[in-house]
Amino acid sequence: MWGDSPNAWRGRLIARWRGASILNVEDAFLRSVRTGRDGAPPLGLVIDSQRPYFDCGGPSDLEDILNRGNLSDPDLLERAGNGISRIKRAHLSKYNAFDPSVPPPVADYVLVIDQTRSDASIRLGDADAGSFRRMLAAARAENPGRTILIKTHPEVSNGKRRGYFSAMDVSDGDVRLVGGEISPHSLLKSAHRVYCVTSLMGFEALLWGHRPRVFGRPFYSGWGLTDDEHPAHRRERALSVEELFAGAMLRYPIWYDPFRDRLCEFEDVLDTLEAQARAWREDHRGYDAHEIRLWKRGHLRKFLSDAGKGLRFLRQPRADGPPALVWAGKLTRELERALGAPARPVIRLEDGFLRSRGLGAELVPPLSLVLDDLGIYYDPRSESRLERILNNAENLPAGNLQRAARLRRRLLERRLGKYNVGKALSHPPQGQGDSAPTILVPGQVEDDASILTGAGKIRRNIDLLRLVRMENPDARILYKPHPDVEAGLRAGAIRREEALEFADAVLEDVDAISAIEAVDELWTMTSLIGFEALIRGKRVTCTGAPFYAGWGLTRDLGPVPVRRKALLSVDALIWGCLIAYPRYFDPVTGTACPVEVVVDRLAQGREMPRSAGNKALARLQGLLASVSPFWR
Repeated sequence: MWGDSPNAWRGRLIARWRGASILNVEDAFLRSVRTGRDGAPPLGLVIDSQRPYFDCGGPSDLEDILNRGNLSDPDLLERAGNGISRIKRAHLSKYNAFDPSVPPPVADYVLVIDQTRSDASIRLGDADAGSFRRMLAAARAENPGRTILIKTHPEVSNGKRRGYFSAMDVSDGDVRLVGGEISPHSLLKSAHRVYCVTSLMGFEALLWGHRPRVFGRPFYSGWGLTDDEHPAHRRERALSVEELFAGAMLRYPIWYDPFRDRLCEFEDVLDTLEAQARAWREDHRGYDAHEIRLWKRGHLRKFLSDAGKGLRFLRQPRADGPPALVWAGKLTRELERALGAPARPVIRLEDGFLRSRGLGAELVPPLSLVLDDLGIYYDPRSESRLERILNNAENLPAGNLQRAARLRRRLLERRLGKYNVGKALSHPPQGQGDSAPTILVPGQVEDDASILTGAGKIRRNIDLLRLVRMENPDARILYKPHPDVEAGLRAGAIRREEALEFADAVLEDVDAISAIEAVDELWTMTSLIGFEALIRGKRVTCTGAPFYAGWGLTRDLGPVPVRRKALLSVDALIWGCLIAYPRYFDPVTGTACPVEVVVDRLAQGREMPRSAGNKALARLQGLLASVSPFWR
């Protein structure tokens, strides 16, 4: 039976008639980005064998867990602490269609939390309309001279339901309504004090160290953490915030993984909700897109689906409108000025670091993209969003590093990289003894943007090979051409005979991961394979300044920016580069997803479907590969 809905009496009648028990079902406390009235399904449920958790008229399963459950287990409390940290950092709430960058309208305020009229949690939580009047009166009396902000419910903000306060009710100068565009966590973080009746935001206030004044009897009152207007009955323990969180978030709900269609852990739901909330928050204003090739546009509409009709592909630049979206390599200073920068956000777009099974040059759509509002990761001449993320990653919370470590292990087990093409090495070349290392030199596209902006003095594959041989005369050197160059689609080819003047072997059509696994170390200008080698514990020397150089993990011969000040572990680097920076798209559900889902899809061979037109165009590119400089 769903909570205490208007039709719940039917379920009770049938249960009495048949002598059946009742299970009370409600949404869990982290639900979705949009509300249920907007058609968003929940990511979790609570199923209570006694009564809805918000019914204070008798014990519920949640109350029993909080009263008598083992909530002091160290591992459970560590999970609770990590969960609280992640919820606060990512601004996650029951509903999540809000913008964390919007600040509270004033600096010094107390927060009063409104709810929807006639909500069952009010009636069954020993409260009524008078409770809201008394709450506001108390907030005024106890905080003279401070502004009172009344936070409306998301369904009131979008016009779907009515709240207990309206603009007419709070027309006095010291009281202001704030709607759904502001993050609940932004309001809670800066509030002087919090007042609530039975709202879930009262529970979230506890996560920010508040002791809210409570005018009803919600599930989180009566445990010694709140100032309660009503005495607590049956609630016999004093709980810490972590213990309350462990009972309400880890022990009570049932969580669901929509990507794998199975029940899951709380942390998996955090991964999902972080990814989906981020997509909505970045995209909901829409974009004016420029310099996006035609074959990419259909996929981009799917990837940026939260932009809806607000995603427009324009030929001529304009200086106003929503954020401008430009493929990074196409953005010139002249175009940036024409788009209204810096007053207007200009977002640079590029493929992510776990891209696909297949090449972009063969028109295979990517499963990951980066949208960078500062610069772009491969250009060290100016700060990128990735560089800022990594500079702040030196002291990550333990939960973030644990997630990165799990991701690293999955990448190693499933042998995944950016493109995942080529054949495995059937007979890996052997070194010449313990003192003679085997070195991999990955070829690059010589007119690639990362070479043009970050390669330093060495910009040609043959010059890199020559340097590696000169610095390592006794080493066994393996040269792996770039797959786009091997296909004849990009510049940078070296004749095999010329490469073998400096290399001991040329690895043609070989999977990058196999090549990395076969060597002791790697030398590169700016290739992403250097990052993949770090993940696999290999020594990496950089002659340029790729995004992973300068953090204490590589031997740097190139001009690394002095802005890179943090000393990182490999897992901190993975967190920044594969979790915090890119965005991911699930080709099965057609929604934003966490990186772990893309790892599973790539391991299964799942990728974005290509249209017949794209396949035909890719074949035509192959036929014209010998004259690619004329049509690229």
